[in-house]
Amino acid sequence: MERNQPFVHIHADESCLGNQFKGRDRPGGAAALLEHWTGRVWERRDVWTSDPSTTNNRMALVSAILPLGVLRERCRVRFVSDSQYLVKGASEWMPGWKQRGWKRKGGPIENVDLWRRLDSTMARHDVSWEWVKGHAGDPRNEYVNVLAQRAAGELSDTPVPVPSGFVEWLESERESGRYLDYFEFAAPESSTKP
Repeated sequence: MERNQPFVHIHADESCLGNQFKGRDRPGGAAALLEHWTGRVWERRDVWTSDPSTTNNRMALVSAILPLGVLRERCRVRFVSDSQYLVKGASEWMPGWKQRGWKRKGGPIENVDLWRRLDSTMARHDVSWEWVKGHAGDPRNEYVNVLAQRAAGELSDTPVPVPSGFVEWLESERESGRYLDYFEFAAPESSTKP
């Protein structure tokens, strides 16, 4: 890992609407907040996508493939998600699957097409994976959840990074009394750690 590589924080989430209904389309969304310290300020961008009929697990994988794929150069990435399926799969299970020819001990790998895409996308970067408990008050996790649900509900896509609405969303949440004790993580320290 090279120290002069750009360091990017990615917070991602997925949503699948209508999981409780069997036999119906289940629209899904995946979204990510990308943050990069420029030396003076945080540069933030959002990406999201949707699928008219999918599963939570498929959208969790897409929530990683999309933002990692938009990074133009090799980066050190701190990837944060509340999907244990994604975090454990990418950091623990995938190496074994690859050694066994993309098979697992208990039978075929579900969503192997997306796992393979994630593997090739990850290979372009130095990624550290971190799990965060969902809906537990982490504002970045809550923000990308809102983006993913909106993408699923509207079936909208923004696969090219756009200026983020995180700061405005956070201000709005604080006006409602939420996240009053949340403080920005320190930029210089966070931007140099893998």
